[in-house]
Amino acid sequence: MNPVETHTQGSRMGGGWSFKTIVLGLLPLILLAAIVGFVAKVGTGIEGEAAAPIEQLNVERIKMNTDGFVVTVLNSGPEALTIAQTIVDDSFWNASYEPGPTLDRFGRGTITIPYPWVYGDPHQIKFITTKGLIFIGEVAVGAPTPEPDSKRFSQYALIGFYVGIIPVGLGLLWYPFMRRFSVRGTQAVLAFTVGLLVFLVVDTFEEGFELAAKSPGMFQGSGLVWFGALLSLLFLLAVDQMNERRMDRGLREGRSVSYKLATGIGLHNFGEGLAIGAAFAAGEAALGTFLIIGFTLHNITEGVGIAAPLLKDKPTLKTFVFLALIAGGPAILGTWTGGFLFNDTLAALFFGIGAGAILQVILVISRMIWKESIEHRMASVSWSNFMGIALGIFLMYVTAMLVKF
Repeated sequence: MNPVETHTQGSRMGGGWSFKTIVLGLLPLILLAAIVGFVAKVGTGIEGEAAAPIEQLNVERIKMNTDGFVVTVLNSGPEALTIAQTIVDDSFWNASYEPGPTLDRFGRGTITIPYPWVYGDPHQIKFITTKGLIFIGEVAVGAPTPEPDSKRFSQYALIGFYVGIIPVGLGLLWYPFMRRFSVRGTQAVLAFTVGLLVFLVVDTFEEGFELAAKSPGMFQGSGLVWFGALLSLLFLLAVDQMNERRMDRGLREGRSVSYKLATGIGLHNFGEGLAIGAAFAAGEAALGTFLIIGFTLHNITEGVGIAAPLLKDKPTLKTFVFLALIAGGPAILGTWTGGFLFNDTLAALFFGIGAGAILQVILVISRMIWKESIEHRMASVSWSNFMGIALGIFLMYVTAMLVKF
């Protein structure tokens, strides 16, 4: 073949990046930017004013100290807005604005309101813009907002330890008892785990959507939940396929599944810590204590589920310690985050990621049940497996009733 022809074929197959090729690749983007700039500068040609003002002010956080309220707000509307007046408990009140009363689009501001709030009482803060729109922030219970310090960090860490690590560890203690089960009994335990996870994934999605509804509309909170779930599911499936060869060289499948299960449950427990920390930060100590008791009882069953894939292995004590830390430790991080840095948008994303991780584990355990059924010539959908799934959902439902309010 002629060398010139060979070079030409290589160029046609994309072997080189000439200046002309780069220009042709960038040309559509340049033209698109020009069109968008033209429309933004000149307009669409349609005359007329909006029928109603379009403004959106999100009250992200209300902190309370001895001097009054410190409110963090976000302008999530399509244009700049100016806060004209501040009303606290139906009374007009002076306030200072940082960086100022006018917020550009996507701009954040801090509003300091010197107000003699009453401990234990609810309070309502209203912001009126120059266009007459009213945006409201609620304080359910008047109480000083906890400030980060070593004492509070250690207290929240202890709460997360009670809620996450201890109950998961107690559930893992059922491992020696479950080791005595027959093949059919082992399958029923795995099916029980699937039932636990089915409830958890539904609950995780619900919690994520509740937080998404509270987040600023521009962040598309519901989309973050779905995207987080989808991307985490696909990512874990890709990692699972990459690890198949490693598993063939000696890494037991059961242990791998338990670690994945602990990771997914850990992300869910992070959300439980968020709820507890946010309750204490809002001054609702009774609610926080109630959540601690409920989540502790609720999470014992998670330890049983994590231990189920290990029934054919011989794990060491170190393995159980790591599993308890992976599944329960995020509750500590969640309590810190909820108590000091709670953010609805990020929390919704974390719940979505957790839901995707739990979905991936459901697929893996279901595949384990199916493979074992073929190996022992058993029905993968049997009455014992159905009862295991139903019992898992039922127990999670009953224990979840302790933390619903």
